[in-house]
Amino acid sequence: MRLPEPGRRVVVRYLLPTGQATDALGELLSADAETVVVDGKRGIERIAVADIIAAKEVPPPPAPRRRRSGSGAPPAAG
Repeated sequence: MRLPEPGRRVVVRYLLPTGQATDALGELLSADAETVVVDGKRGIERIAVADIIAAKEVPPPPAPRRRRSGSGAPPAAG
């Protein structure tokens, strides 16, 4: 498995102890032969390489949307 250099945004799919898969999405902090460390919304996640199913670099998150003023309802026809 090849990972990008630290500092890049990645998604890592890995197995939980229950056997279910989950994803870690965030900045790759480090990776070695045993552990991958990702800093995401859930905090810092240390993932055993043996549990990883797939990993890849992903694009930056989209820019936040601007809030619209008003009620959000379409204008009345008239």
